[in-house]
Amino acid sequence: MASTSSSAVPLPGSAYDASPSLSNDDLAPTAQAQRHWNWKDYAALWVGMVVCVPTYTMASSMLDQGFTWQQAVWLVFLANCIVLVPMVLMGRAGQKHGIPFPVLARASFGVRGANLPAVLRGLVACGWFSINCYFGGLALHGFFNVLGAGFAGPAAGETISTSQFLCFMAFWAVHIYYIWRGPESIRKLEVIAAPLMIGASILLVVVLMMRVPSGQLFNLPAKVVEGGPKTWAALTGLVGFWATLALNIPDFTRFARSQKDQVLGQAIGLPIPMALFSMVGVIGFSASAILYGKAQLFPDGLLTQMGPVAAGIGLLVILLANLTTNVAANLVSPSYDFSQLAPSKVSFRMGGIIAALIGLLFMPWKLLATSGGYLFTWLGGYGTLLGAIAGILLADYFLVRRTELNVPDLYRRGGDYEYSGGWNVQALIAFVLGVLPCLPGYLVVSGIADKASVPPALVSLFDFGWFFSLAVAGAYYFFTAKRR
Repeated sequence: MASTSSSAVPLPGSAYDASPSLSNDDLAPTAQAQRHWNWKDYAALWVGMVVCVPTYTMASSMLDQGFTWQQAVWLVFLANCIVLVPMVLMGRAGQKHGIPFPVLARASFGVRGANLPAVLRGLVACGWFSINCYFGGLALHGFFNVLGAGFAGPAAGETISTSQFLCFMAFWAVHIYYIWRGPESIRKLEVIAAPLMIGASILLVVVLMMRVPSGQLFNLPAKVVEGGPKTWAALTGLVGFWATLALNIPDFTRFARSQKDQVLGQAIGLPIPMALFSMVGVIGFSASAILYGKAQLFPDGLLTQMGPVAAGIGLLVILLANLTTNVAANLVSPSYDFSQLAPSKVSFRMGGIIAALIGLLFMPWKLLATSGGYLFTWLGGYGTLLGAIAGILLADYFLVRRTELNVPDLYRRGGDYEYSGGWNVQALIAFVLGVLPCLPGYLVVSGIADKASVPPALVSLFDFGWFFSLAVAGAYYFFTAKRR
């Protein structure tokens, strides 16, 4: 057991000391009094995150990519059953030890090496934060127009207008309140908002089905796309949708009363609600094509055509939906992740503000310009990165350590997780081996590389990116770890 330095600080709930460069009050293990979230809280958390514009857009994007509505809904359900497995497994570590994701990553990557997965996860969250702010900004823009503001949309050749950008900034600013108030304020928001959003979604479906006969609504021919729908690529992208939370779910389960609460709450709140809400996207996409002559990928485009009352109520619900998803899914994680970089200087609050500022640097209006760019380039691309990290963490925690951690050593230098200067080289190699083979395919899909210049096998490999990177990185880490 390593000795502690004179500058060490007490680790809450422990007789051991922690390095000030590795711990603060937000990263320290949760006390028993803080562990009061029950299964209903986790179910509400997931419903609050599921009911959002990106989920709606995910289903409508699949229809735009040539899938039938049955294929789209089934793939959404299947993908979320798949991602639920690492979700509850990673959640087990959070509940058992009371630690957030970046601290858990220290066990496999090293006390300093954990900065790599923390930063990668944090940057992905910043991108999602920006995307949700954009959707919220569009809803706010549409709501002001319902009130008679007369704001203009983007001109020819533009992807966002000045008034839309200002609404984007206004919605961005609202999030600072919740990050300042902390995780408990987010739990309360989700519990209140979840039933309201479910009710509003049901109401929208009822109204649309009253206007369009179901026989017509569910019998539109599938869109014809070159080469046909890309099933495996879509499944990988759909799994990647929540690959972010599959990593940082310990940030939430560290507050759980029991393992049963986090497992049951997640099982109830994720796969079925995702499939059901994807149906809202399917119905909205199809109804807009039938009623107004143009299929709308985004719900604000549909709602603004449905009359002032429906538009006003619907756009307010979109604002609430994107707020609940954004603060829970895209600000909690980077708040902890960026705090991991310099715990003595960056608190949970400061980490969240940093994440919000970085989110301003993303340009979601360009990313979302096409359905393929959203479904394959964005979701598939970061899913591959995070799949490798998940494979390493799962192999380390369940196969190598058998769910046992030396928690005090996660917070100090020179202990079990020091490796080489705080970095575990084998984890870094595992990460590279999991991600690098998928890079050529990503470059082709994103339009950076010419398809003719990359072997077809490597292009196809990207379609399985999350599965491949998780399996390869996890396997390499397991076999090298067993030899240490």
